[in-house]
Amino acid sequence: MTPEPPSPGFSTTIEALRLREWHLGPGQPTLVMDQFRADDFNLVVDDHADVHVNSKCGSFYLGWFPSGRPGTDGEGWKIAVTGTAKVRGYQMSFDTETPADIVAAAVARVLETSQQV
Repeated sequence: MTPEPPSPGFSTTIEALRLREWHLGPGQPTLVMDQFRADDFNLVVDDHADVHVNSKCGSFYLGWFPSGRPGTDGEGWKIAVTGTAKVRGYQMSFDTETPADIVAAAVARVLETSQQV
């Protein structure tokens, strides 16, 4: 009697422990910045070469700090959405070495949830 081959979802211990490679490094910030249109957002580059994007209504903010946000430990990206009188806003941060395509995906999802009033 011959043993049955492993099922398609089965992995051996060796396969399960195999090392993986992960996308590392900041990548291209244009993946994030290219999502903003001048009609809806203001963009400012300050004297530290940090980039600030905010919605014209002031309810969305994105900051990119290539050398790290002052007063933090390596915070490279800051996203904030203000709340309302009844619902709190939220914010998220990413390290300076977080790949830009990951930040771009988060920004894209936040922008998808916005609605004009």
